[in-house]
Amino acid sequence: MGQKLYRTFRDNWLYSLIFIGLLLFPYIVGWLTGSNPMGIARGDRMIMRGESVRWQAVLIELFILSILAMSYNLMFGFTGIVSFGHALFFGLGGYTLGMTLEYTALDTGTAVIIGIIAGLIICGIVGLLMGLVSLRLRGVYFAIFTLAVAEMFFIYFGRLPLTRAEDGFPISELPNWLDPAQSRLTYYYLTLLVFTGVFLFIRRLMNSPTGAVFKAVRENEDRAQAIGYNTLRYKLLSIILAGMIAALAGMLQILLNKKVGPEILGIGNTVNPLLMTIIGGIGTFTGPIIGAGGLHLLDTVLRESVITIGSTSIRIADMWELILGGLFIVTVIIFPQGIVGTWRRWKSP
Repeated sequence: MGQKLYRTFRDNWLYSLIFIGLLLFPYIVGWLTGSNPMGIARGDRMIMRGESVRWQAVLIELFILSILAMSYNLMFGFTGIVSFGHALFFGLGGYTLGMTLEYTALDTGTAVIIGIIAGLIICGIVGLLMGLVSLRLRGVYFAIFTLAVAEMFFIYFGRLPLTRAEDGFPISELPNWLDPAQSRLTYYYLTLLVFTGVFLFIRRLMNSPTGAVFKAVRENEDRAQAIGYNTLRYKLLSIILAGMIAALAGMLQILLNKKVGPEILGIGNTVNPLLMTIIGGIGTFTGPIIGAGGLHLLDTVLRESVITIGSTSIRIADMWELILGGLFIVTVIIFPQGIVGTWRRWKSP
């Protein structure tokens, strides 16, 4: 047993060090900046202020984006299914949990549990139905179909009076331990745990016989069919799992924001994980995380910056999309297989 644990740590020492670093991150930032990782005490509650608390929020969003990007990579990078409607699962998971919290008479703890379970089941069923209807389409035809379905849901929730249409609705109450506005540190560790669990699940899945079939479908679906695999079944499984993981990310997002609105169903939540996956490396385990981390940290650090040229001041936020497009073009030229994929090719003899 001891030797097995030693081998596991030896083979995954870098991942272990990163995980330990993330566990200690709030306290390291607090020590460097003189801030309390738990916030500022005021009476019997904590006010979420200080550098440590601010950077916890940044990393929470990074974990959520990484989970969303990993879910897209499971479908796109490992199975070869291109979808333009992945935001559907992200938003539907968020709406399911939000509506369970706000429109049922359940206590908040029970509502969170039921909402999470219901969101995962609903997104799994939606993924199954979308796959059954559309997977006989291939390539761009399937991608356009998924985009159309996602836009239907976006328009529907944007006009639904029950959920206050395009304004959305706030989440008024959460259990104290789960409320990022009262216990940011606890929520940080919760999202870190979910992020780590999703990474380990996808890694274990892709190193299993099922994962080998996913890769075979990606490389040559006709050949996989020829040797006896029911490729439709495996593609359905990939879409269902990716949709449920994306739903989990959407639930974490609405708990962080304490608000649910149709923007979580927007096309940006499909485009962003697609870009993150391509930049980081399609079909790699760490690529989507590197892509999500790089783009999110750049956004955090640079977006509010101002460039002064002569007497003209330009806010980075006003031209962020242009900068993002330029970064994407440069990255694709320098790293044609993504950062991780190109690095592996350079390292191989």
